[in-house]
Amino acid sequence: MGAGQEKRTVRRGRPPGTTTFDAEPALAFGAAVRVARLTQGIAQEELAAKAGIERSHMGKIERGEHMPTLALILRIAAGLKLSAAELVSAAERNLRAAAHDSDGH
Repeated sequence: MGAGQEKRTVRRGRPPGTTTFDAEPALAFGAAVRVARLTQGIAQEELAAKAGIERSHMGKIERGEHMPTLALILRIAAGLKLSAAELVSAAERNLRAAAHDSDGH
């Protein structure tokens, strides 16, 4: 190494104290899925079958207990005949509404 250069150490993995689960987006996405499903009159079991996942897993997603991967978001959206962008936009609206409600405004 030349003069004045320091070797930077890159720590692998997540920073200490972080988790892979963030409840607010999971709840907002789950609510968006549930509203879209109910609006279309689709049973949870039917949507789960269309998305290729277990019904119990679909229930966890709708309740905000599990944050699906991008691949699963795409499959859920397809099962609802929506684009993933539409589903994520609905989740973003839910997040903004929740933030607004928690502000007391």
